[in-house]
Amino acid sequence: MYQYKDQEYDTVQFDGRDLRYGELISCVFTRCTFMNTEMDEIETSNCRFIECDFRGATLNASSHTESAFENCTFSGANLFVSKFTSCKMTGSDFSGAQMDGISMIGGDWSYTNLRHIKLGKQDLRGIRFHEVDFSDTDLGKADLRDCDMSRATLTRTKLTGTDLRGAILDGIDLKSLDVKGARMDREQAVLFMRSFGAKVD
Repeated sequence: MYQYKDQEYDTVQFDGRDLRYGELISCVFTRCTFMNTEMDEIETSNCRFIECDFRGATLNASSHTESAFENCTFSGANLFVSKFTSCKMTGSDFSGAQMDGISMIGGDWSYTNLRHIKLGKQDLRGIRFHEVDFSDTDLGKADLRDCDMSRATLTRTKLTGTDLRGAILDGIDLKSLDVKGARMDREQAVLFMRSFGAKVD
């Protein structure tokens, strides 16, 4: 196992390397590439990855605490049972990524692309999902209580049995949602009825 601490890397290519079982602490990676890199069981804390490319990388069982992945690309990456705690993921693209069993605990996932991702039955409470693209994503039976989902795209999103209580749903076309079995609070129920033209006193 290796450990890197307080290191900075700019436009470095880590493509195809074996970086498994390492620990990264307070490191900064700017425009670095990790394409097809093996990063299984890696641990990061207080790191920043800015505009980095993780296409095809394996991050199985990796753990990330208070790290930032800003405007990064994870297309085709494998994030099986990875864990992100209080991380900033803004603007990153996860299209085509394998995210089964992922743990997302708090943090800011605003402006991310989570299309076609399976997040059913996940505990996603309190996460900021502002303007996230959830098109064709499975959120069935997920716990979305107190999430900020304002202006999120929910085209063909599966919301069956989802718990939406306390979630911010501003700017969402509620009429297009299939919320069968979903749990809502009173304020959300009123918004939902008004979206269909009902007058609620």
